[in-house]
Amino acid sequence: MTAPRMPLTELERGTPFEQRHIGPDPAARAKMLAQVGYGSLDELTSAAVPGTIQSDEPLRLPTARTEAGVLAELRALARRNQVLHPMIGLGYHGTVTPPVILRNIMENPSWYTAYTPYQPEISQGRLEALLNFQTMVSDLTGLPTAGASLLDEPTAAAEAMALSRRVGKVKEGVYLVDADCLPQTVAVLRTRAEPTGVEVVVADLSEGLPDEVAERGVFGVLLQYPGTSGVVRDHRAVVERAHELGAVVTVAADLLALTLLVSPGELGADIAVGSSQRFGVPMGFGGPHAGYMAVRESYARNLPGRLVGVSKDADGVPAYRLALQTREQHIRREKATSNICTAQVLLAVMAGMYAAYHGPEGLAAIARRTHRYAALLAEGLRGGGVEVVHGAYFDTLTARVPGRAAEVVRAAREAGVNLRETDADHVGISCDETTGREQLAVVWGAFGLRAEEIDIARLDAETPDALPAELLRADEYLTHPVFHAYRSETAMLRYLRRLADRDYALDRGMIPLGSCTMKLNAAAEMEAVTWPEFGAMHPFAPLDQAEGYLTLIRELEEGLAEVTGYDRVSLQPNAGSQGELAGLLAVRAYHRANGDERRNVCLIPSSAHGTNAASAVMAGMRVVIVRTGENGDVDLADLRAKIEQHREALSVLMVTYPSTHGVFEEGITEVCAAVHDAGGQVYVDGANLNALLGLARPGRFGADVSHLNLHKTFCIPHGGGGPGVGPIGVREHLAPYLPNHPLQPEAGPETGIGPVSGAPWGSAGILPISWAYVRLMGGAGLREATQVAVLGANYVAKRLEPHYPVLYTGPNGLVAHECIIDVRPLTKRTGVSIDDVAKRLIDYGFHAPTMSFPVAGTLMIEPTESEDLAELDRFCAAMIAIRAEIDKVGSGEWGPEDNPLRNAPHVVAQLTREWPHPYGREEAVFPGGEQARDKYWAPVRRIDGAYGDRNLVCSCPPVEEYEG
Repeated sequence: MTAPRMPLTELERGTPFEQRHIGPDPAARAKMLAQVGYGSLDELTSAAVPGTIQSDEPLRLPTARTEAGVLAELRALARRNQVLHPMIGLGYHGTVTPPVILRNIMENPSWYTAYTPYQPEISQGRLEALLNFQTMVSDLTGLPTAGASLLDEPTAAAEAMALSRRVGKVKEGVYLVDADCLPQTVAVLRTRAEPTGVEVVVADLSEGLPDEVAERGVFGVLLQYPGTSGVVRDHRAVVERAHELGAVVTVAADLLALTLLVSPGELGADIAVGSSQRFGVPMGFGGPHAGYMAVRESYARNLPGRLVGVSKDADGVPAYRLALQTREQHIRREKATSNICTAQVLLAVMAGMYAAYHGPEGLAAIARRTHRYAALLAEGLRGGGVEVVHGAYFDTLTARVPGRAAEVVRAAREAGVNLRETDADHVGISCDETTGREQLAVVWGAFGLRAEEIDIARLDAETPDALPAELLRADEYLTHPVFHAYRSETAMLRYLRRLADRDYALDRGMIPLGSCTMKLNAAAEMEAVTWPEFGAMHPFAPLDQAEGYLTLIRELEEGLAEVTGYDRVSLQPNAGSQGELAGLLAVRAYHRANGDERRNVCLIPSSAHGTNAASAVMAGMRVVIVRTGENGDVDLADLRAKIEQHREALSVLMVTYPSTHGVFEEGITEVCAAVHDAGGQVYVDGANLNALLGLARPGRFGADVSHLNLHKTFCIPHGGGGPGVGPIGVREHLAPYLPNHPLQPEAGPETGIGPVSGAPWGSAGILPISWAYVRLMGGAGLREATQVAVLGANYVAKRLEPHYPVLYTGPNGLVAHECIIDVRPLTKRTGVSIDDVAKRLIDYGFHAPTMSFPVAGTLMIEPTESEDLAELDRFCAAMIAIRAEIDKVGSGEWGPEDNPLRNAPHVVAQLTREWPHPYGREEAVFPGGEQARDKYWAPVRRIDGAYGDRNLVCSCPPVEEYEG
């Protein structure tokens, strides 16, 4: 008997990608629907999603294509990018990613699918890698405490400006910026300063601080080292004078230059900021790149962002964790000093490993070679009659060619090299790790010199270095063994594998974190990121060289506008928190353009994400909290009262939809209408868009602006806590106030708010991921994925409801894409805490759901559409088994202090020692039938967080501490 004949058109289509992306197959969905009590996905959708917001109009997106077809499209786009040798500089440089790091970190799902290390016992690998990064930054900057990465150099400088105002002696006055700072940094500083009433003054500080500025008061100073023009100056006199005025001094420093130059700490700086991009991270048309910040010891507990510290576990073994987590914005809300949420963990890990692989000698050799090429280039230009403006430099030259700058830059471009036209009379030239003799010849030729007549060997013998003798670095750095132990690829490969094995990432099993949407990051979506046509593009390259990128960006913007119902989208914000800020700044600019400068009140429900309130404060707004009812919905009566109370000053309502409590609130259209009637705008936080995509569009049901988390709904991986992308969508009336950029006018409207990130299109290097996801799924696939995500959450809720109360439900007793289970009654009765449940899940082979957010003592669970039924059932079985263990504690069978929950997680070392517990070894480490061959073993026992905060150690400790 032969198989039935299939039409060629059906055979040509292949397996639809949504079948790869969506976990439950049709048979599994039928079982799940039966558990929930509905006959189809459409029937469930109609019951769960309020009819007032449902969108029946199909999404107008290109038809879904196969993985092979989408990769072919991406190849065609990549071919439209023309990657010339980058000698533009401006904070972005060519670099060589060691293949062992490229393949085993950047392209390795064990690293890129991991989540923020809030559960440190199962994050020891990436925490150690981040500690390496912190140690590297601290050593090179000469400042004792460095953070675990920021978003990029300009936003790090903005954070330093805010920190200077917060901790300095001068509370008023101006923020003084040297004219030789990166232009994009100055622009971001202005964007961030204006809403909070800070005046940024840019001045030439080469001769010291201007008296007229000093008389006004200065709370902070920013210096670039080396300067954007390339000059290397001794800033000690300026730093000393600034300190006499009570100012806090920040130095934006090039990490590669710091392998040869005196550190900012030795210059007297209080803060150092910069980028680690040139430590093996591709330029990617602007990012993502790990910004850094290091501070003097007295500022350590005020440092914005994340800080990895060393503590100890229950056995006294040294263990890593995020230190001082109470500083996090989700806890401090409107009292937060920063709205930072995502970091750039994956890129920080790469940069730290680049330093470990090369070591101090290797980094210094790269720096010397880079400088040597710059010195030879300068000497060759001088020999040909070209004036090189500065005599002291590291890697960048400014050449004066009166009236000829455009001609020189054009000639170099025609020969395959991009230079920078500073103005009509000056050309900027930057050397880097990828510069060679061929590029020197091209540049000389572009200036009209006969390159073939220049004897490089003779030039090298006769040309001295151009680094000032008084600024040559004499102290040792990167002395910790981690920067000396992994020189061979074999050693580095095994080190990276060893660290990855200590971690729990999405490649091991489900990470059911509510609000964080840890779903499949498909290999086909990830593939193009490391293609050189995308990865090696400089963000300030001429746009006619980036046609492929610009097409991809335009198509992604259009696709995101279509699925959200907005009119315009900006991809510039490089994190969700930055998207929030950009959206609020657009609202603020809209009101001001209408003459409504008094409108500064931001209404925020008490259940909102903590970044909402922090972003509102940064946007110069006054936060007013709106109560939520017992069912988790916004209290409409309180909302109306607050609207009436602040009617004349109302600027915007920020609301998450579906709510932070995981339900579709039925009154959302009424809420939007009430705010609009009072003259306000509505900001819908897009963190939970994974429950709306294809079902409802915020821009159509009343919202004016939203940020979208591409690292959630649109499949960019979390990378251990970053990268993220947080674009904003707006309705037409807010479009004139989207972010723009001084170096690429095409990146935004002339009337825009200014840049919110250093690069024109933010973290453009990872946008191919989301573009591919939309292209692979098509409109119908996106809708189906959302429906299955809602089905999965309701399935888990129904399975667990007999064992744990489900705290909030919406229409028809249903949840949205996540559910909250309440552990508080069990804690009250038995003493078993939410921490105990979370750590016990590790023994069962799971990452814990989101703990105590938005309600203390609860777990928020989001299964996503990518987990299949077997994994959902495995998780539910673990939670049900844990409930039975809690009952044993409650009944007195196990004591409140010695039971498998309180002692979790259990580690291998415990099995080799005397067993003092009232439960057996097997019950401890193989609960619920966990198979030994598949077991994930936590590398450390429960970590003592309080000890780590009291004894703050945030760089690599001596190896001796780990002995025994």
